[in-house]
Amino acid sequence: MHQLSPFTCRRLSQLPRLTSVWECDRRPLPPAGTALDDSGELVEGDCILWVDSLQGVVRGLNVVPKETGHEAIVRTLLQAIETPQGRVEPARPRKVVVRDREIQFFLRGALQALDIPVEHTPELPIIDEVFEKLQAPEIPQPKLPEAFENILLEKSALLWQDAPWKYLSEQEILAIELNRWEIDTLYLSILGLAGMEYGLLFYRELESLKQFRHKLRHSDDFSDGMQQAFLEQNCLFINFNPAEGVIPLPVFKSVEAQHEATAGHASVGYEFGSLHPLEGLRSQLAEEEAASLVVTLEALHRFFKKHDISAQNFALQPITSRFRIPKPTASPKDEAENITLKVSTVPDISRAFLSEDRLQVEAPPEIEHTAIVDDSVPEGSLIMLGSHKEKDIEPLRNHRRVHYQSFLNPQPAINQQTAQQTTQQAGAKSLAVAGKARTGKSKWPILTIQTTRPKAKQLVERIKQEGGIRSICFNPGSDPISGQVFQIGLIQTAHGQLHLFNEYEISDPTDSQALEKWATNSASNDRCCGCIIAAGATGAKRGRPTVREVVAFFEAYTKLPEEIGLTPLVMSYAPDW
Repeated sequence: MHQLSPFTCRRLSQLPRLTSVWECDRRPLPPAGTALDDSGELVEGDCILWVDSLQGVVRGLNVVPKETGHEAIVRTLLQAIETPQGRVEPARPRKVVVRDREIQFFLRGALQALDIPVEHTPELPIIDEVFEKLQAPEIPQPKLPEAFENILLEKSALLWQDAPWKYLSEQEILAIELNRWEIDTLYLSILGLAGMEYGLLFYRELESLKQFRHKLRHSDDFSDGMQQAFLEQNCLFINFNPAEGVIPLPVFKSVEAQHEATAGHASVGYEFGSLHPLEGLRSQLAEEEAASLVVTLEALHRFFKKHDISAQNFALQPITSRFRIPKPTASPKDEAENITLKVSTVPDISRAFLSEDRLQVEAPPEIEHTAIVDDSVPEGSLIMLGSHKEKDIEPLRNHRRVHYQSFLNPQPAINQQTAQQTTQQAGAKSLAVAGKARTGKSKWPILTIQTTRPKAKQLVERIKQEGGIRSICFNPGSDPISGQVFQIGLIQTAHGQLHLFNEYEISDPTDSQALEKWATNSASNDRCCGCIIAAGATGAKRGRPTVREVVAFFEAYTKLPEEIGLTPLVMSYAPDW
């Protein structure tokens, strides 16, 4: 039976212990609750619940394929302890109770190092109640007013075909003056230039857009801080969700060939909604909101057809057009009327936003005292150190659904001594190839982090907010009590943050061999390396993601700890009072 690593146990033991008892159970979902895995196939699912019986709070919930082992119960427990749901603080339970003997015996073995008793009980009243609510049928609410649904979908399809995200970034803002439906001006921010999320954000107030961007750049707490900033926006939005398989996997030689190959694929989902500081997220639109979006989308479509938005610095030029758009009506009996809308660029705002982001990337803060962040990689991720040939990673640079980042900083100097230090820190032999320039035959050392698609996108967004990946480093460390010697794998972002992605034991042959291969390939590849973030950790492609599963590819350099101001780590222990 697998045991939790000492590293994890030490981390969890520092959390407070509650007086409450947690209930746990794993139950099959009804046929209507059958889920899709990352490959898009139907799977029979089980629901895993961890509930605090004293507070009556669901701390952890996870849906897994039926064939998944009981290890998933432990993974969900770790989430319930460290990142619980229900707006409660991280903590450990006094004990846990289960109604399944097999689960009891499994948890006893897996949790023995955490000193958490596991007891059996024939009934779990709190979980019974929670599961009944989960199975209760939901009454669907119409998300779009019936009178405007068809025309709003039609106008949204026009914008999908226009694909303005090919030319305009989210920092390049357009203004649409309506002066109708209690809306003066909408400020448009376009998502999708990175090829990850496609959407249109229509801010009702320019100040709301400025505040959100400010919080985006200065938030220290990515998870909670960004969630709060997200909910405080004041905007209407449309998300475009192309179905899996719509974008063909082969890399085309020209834009025209790709357009011809994708023509006729209309499998695009549309999500409409509203964000407001007092209302939060709302997925239903009122009639006035739907009508305002109809005329706004039509005006934008005409604007994109009239002007060459692919021109260099288009959004930084003063460009304005007026359009007379028929007012949508809820009933054929309503009187026909035309509305005049003005669409224009906002050069001053766009220039300021672009300058802010450029400064953040080009002038990262000092990192001498930067703390190592150890919770960036999603729980349950598959972390692999491998190597790829140039021909294997070239498609990732050109695939429009893969976020690609080239090297952020100039190539570091390399010499025989540096290469030997790199291999020695990984426990490898010195390399005769050290110092050679990268050739077409060189293999790229690649760090692959495979998780679920939502978590992969969230991790990529976090890295993007920190300016991208600058380098990958392995820093030596030791545990003075156990005598263990290890290497800590770290990702350094452009803003100087250090993110721990894994711990490697030098005494472990598998870990030692992986580090040695990394050092060898790094030296022969002129210290060039990469990081792939992929989906599919729970699907058929677990451990072997294809282009279809890759969410992002970052090019970086392998660096020595001293190059980024690190010294060997010594494990310390917080006193347990």
